[in-house]
Amino acid sequence: MAAIDKRDINKVVLAYSGGLDTSVILRWLQEEYDCEVVTFTADLGQGEEVEPARAKAEAAGVKEIYIEDVREEFVRDFVFPMFRANAVYEGVYLLGTSIARPLIAKRQIEIAAETGADAVSHGATGKGNDQVRFELGYYALNPEIQVIAPWREWDLDGRQRLLEYARAHQIDIPRDKEDEPPYSTDANLLHISYEGRALEDPWVEPSDAMFTRSVSPEMAPDTPTYIEVEFERGDPVAIDGEKLSPASLLTRLNELGGANGIGRLDLVENRYVGMKSRGVYETPGGTVLLTAHRGIESITLDRGAAHLKDDLMPRYAELVYNGFWFSPEREMIQTAVDESQQHVTGTVRLKLYKGLVSVVGRKSPFSLYSESHVTFEADTVYDQRDAQGFIKLNALRLQLLQAAQKRFTS
Repeated sequence: MAAIDKRDINKVVLAYSGGLDTSVILRWLQEEYDCEVVTFTADLGQGEEVEPARAKAEAAGVKEIYIEDVREEFVRDFVFPMFRANAVYEGVYLLGTSIARPLIAKRQIEIAAETGADAVSHGATGKGNDQVRFELGYYALNPEIQVIAPWREWDLDGRQRLLEYARAHQIDIPRDKEDEPPYSTDANLLHISYEGRALEDPWVEPSDAMFTRSVSPEMAPDTPTYIEVEFERGDPVAIDGEKLSPASLLTRLNELGGANGIGRLDLVENRYVGMKSRGVYETPGGTVLLTAHRGIESITLDRGAAHLKDDLMPRYAELVYNGFWFSPEREMIQTAVDESQQHVTGTVRLKLYKGLVSVVGRKSPFSLYSESHVTFEADTVYDQRDAQGFIKLNALRLQLLQAAQKRFTS
């Protein structure tokens, strides 16, 4: 792709948090590209006030400022569809960072159209996955958009250089933000991640003081918590009989899971850009939700459909992780997943206890479970003699193979 001609950039939409990185990027764009900057700040449930970003943007001379609460859209249109697929990357990671990026990218492109901007920008570094996720989203939604990735252009190659730039340009950075933290974080309603610095050595155990969304399993209550999660067509809709909106439901599950020490993960993962990365995650509500969803599927999905879903899941998870949310293949798999969820309706009872979540009950009006067929007592619906022919037919190819091998070696 050809290099951007800075003279072609008149207005850019920046994904803006108001923190050190994006505050520096905002000023850098104004100076380096001599352009107008529109800021977009999304409330994804990160647990911090987003409104202060408005004052910071105004102080930087920004005239068009977008600050939006997108928590319901995030959970309804991104998190829940992903959980219908039971998507888990490399067996354990619930994709908390990955799934937030397509929503931010979508809104940036929409805002660019509303404001007449010809470019979008993000604060992701050139080493990580997020640059890929943002930019694949941008190009999928507007192939003609110009993308500015400051970390791939400037020479501000570390936090100290950013602080020096901020001081030189009189960018207000709170004093408590001046000291470099021992790790970087990214948070939304689904999870919080911790990466870098103190966590870069994968042999070193993370400090328990680092975690903010969960107590340690050792400090969790000695008495288990029981909850019931109600599903309709694959999506959770109520907890203990109380109907809740998507964002409110995930918030409640976060509280319940976190209070019981559920959802911590220490992972070395394979980044799409080629390197391995150590990350520590807290996903209490998502961990509970995944277990509950698989629990209701266990009695409502046919074996063939369930096993096909499990075959498709790693591919779906990899697409989300790598930034292909808006790709035709992800949408194709989503269509198949959603079709499978038509009768995934019912209630799951869960036991939350010291870092573990267990299914202890499940019921559904569409249950495929037949107690009369599986009973160990006498029944009138299953003829055990039928199994003999079934076994013989399945054994036939193994018998023929063994006989042939004996001929080959004789």
